[in-house]
Amino acid sequence: MRVAAVPAMVLWAALATPTTAAPMAESLRPTPRPHPVREAVTEVTMVMTAPRLRPLPRPGTVTVPEVARAIQTPYLIVPSALAPVASLRPANRPSARPAQVEKVVFRTQPAPEATIGRTGALCGDPAILGKTIPPIAAKLKGCGLTDGVSVISVAGVALSQPAAVDCPTAKALKAWVETGAKPAIGRKGGGLVALQVAASYSCRGRNNQSGAKISEHGKGRAVDISALLLADGTSVTVLKSWGSKSYGKPLASARKAACGPFNTVLGPGSDRFHADHFHLDTARGRGAYCR
Repeated sequence: MRVAAVPAMVLWAALATPTTAAPMAESLRPTPRPHPVREAVTEVTMVMTAPRLRPLPRPGTVTVPEVARAIQTPYLIVPSALAPVASLRPANRPSARPAQVEKVVFRTQPAPEATIGRTGALCGDPAILGKTIPPIAAKLKGCGLTDGVSVISVAGVALSQPAAVDCPTAKALKAWVETGAKPAIGRKGGGLVALQVAASYSCRGRNNQSGAKISEHGKGRAVDISALLLADGTSVTVLKSWGSKSYGKPLASARKAACGPFNTVLGPGSDRFHADHFHLDTARGRGAYCR
């Protein structure tokens, strides 16, 4: 059987006529794999474009200015261990010991002009407090005090003013307070707390009389006591309390006890010069004189 030929114009029209067929699908070619060389080059390029890192100094040469500059540099991390380290260089070896060591000299007693202070012990007795004093030159023949001390307290009893005397007199005053004055007062008024000092060193004649023999005061061997001061504020004066009902007997007992520690004890009834105080001295070269 023979098929009739189709004209060319009819065939072209058929092909150009729109149809309802589904659109052509996307390309089915496989997606290209990432190229490792290209990505590596890209990463290298990114690193090289970042700010250039400065190398850290070696630990052996780290100094404070270098650490400070490194901290201020952008994008540079400084190990925290380096921050507090000023220098890691080994320290210098200590210098050699001196060839000779000077000897230290200690004085068993301070020099006369030295001051021990208000808590310093004097005359080798911790119960005698005060300071040493410079030598006192003589204004009159027979006066002067070479090894003097300024006493402010004896046996826990204060002195109203520092007493300039020598050590034997200071020790006698301390012994009298302990064995005589304190026991005589007892618990009256709360007990004895201070002595009213009327005089100590003074370059003068006896009883302040012109032309008289030099007093023991002029040698630093005497002290005058005009009153006993008690804890409650009572002032037991020699002038007013001597022979009184309240403190007559304690004063008489204290005066009697002074004869022993002191070589000379004078007071009311001795003479007109000692009616208002006890004169206590450590005169040498004779026996006791107590009246």
